[in-house]
Amino acid sequence: MSVIKPEIDSLLERTEHNPFLLCSVASKRACDINNMLRGQHLRVTAIQEVDDITTIASGKDTVSIAMNEIDDGTLGFVQEDFDRDIRGANNGIAQ
Repeated sequence: MSVIKPEIDSLLERTEHNPFLLCSVASKRACDINNMLRGQHLRVTAIQEVDDITTIASGKDTVSIAMNEIDDGTLGFVQEDFDRDIRGANNGIAQ
């Protein structure tokens, strides 16, 4: 599988040409979308028989949704938070 649309160069421009940052931002957003859909599905099925929300979003890859959000600028990151999280993660690595 490869990223064709949006183009990888466009995505990397939005994430400081850092493939790790691109993957981190996209995967975090994809998880958030999955959790949101799962929660909406449970709420909707509790009150009605037809789940329109899940039907609308079904078949759409959440990673693709996240990549499109990065490309169109609706999803970004805060550099200071990213740097702090990386430093924190690196402190837990045994040396």
